[in-house]
Amino acid sequence: MQSVAASNTCTVQTTPHAGDIELTATATAGDWIDRFKGLKQLEPGIRDILTGRSQVIRMPAGTVIFGPGKSPENMLLLLEGTVRVQQLAENGREVVLYRVTAGESCVMTTACMLAYEDYSAEGVAETDIVAAAVPRAVFDELISTSKDFRTFVFTAYSRRITDLFHVIEDIAFRRMDIRLAQKIAERAEDGTVRATHAQLAAELGTAREVISRQLAEFQRRGWVDLGRGTVTLLDANALERLAES
Repeated sequence: MQSVAASNTCTVQTTPHAGDIELTATATAGDWIDRFKGLKQLEPGIRDILTGRSQVIRMPAGTVIFGPGKSPENMLLLLEGTVRVQQLAENGREVVLYRVTAGESCVMTTACMLAYEDYSAEGVAETDIVAAAVPRAVFDELISTSKDFRTFVFTAYSRRITDLFHVIEDIAFRRMDIRLAQKIAERAEDGTVRATHAQLAAELGTAREVISRQLAEFQRRGWVDLGRGTVTLLDANALERLAES
């Protein structure tokens, strides 16, 4: 799910996997703060607090950044990479809620930071990521003392909440064949989607069997060809017409 660019936030547990997180030198304003439009206008004293007490961190793809029952320790300002936020059902099924990319916000983290609650979903580094980590104490201090920082946080939060409602609306009210056609068109590279049926099911919030049946129907119609971990588009126009219906 693509969403707000510019001023956005996400947080991370800094000890999910020992040795996975690399801390670099203390971040400075010249390193990262001016990449975020909403932070450029911070007063010099606030900028000094934010950059002087933050660190730039790097995490490899596959790192579990946060998980259910964990409390957020840091707010991350994502500089590079992608984080996948997903809900885990009791039966082990995954539902992808949204993705966070450089300059995008993690509404789950913002909500937990503001309400002092634990996470109810999981965040995973889908690629290698780089981010500025702002400690919880700094987040709390700036929320209470800086109007511009509050605006930065709440603007990102409100935009992502709107996007999340669109996800819920899609899952609840739109036909699965239409949603699957849209997802295939969205993820296709050079006419091929590289994803398993289970991964597509997680993206669309349904069971793998549902996706397998629908893909088999698309194949019967001559729209796609199914391989191991791939979906090759044979009639992209037909899929696009369905996606737009």
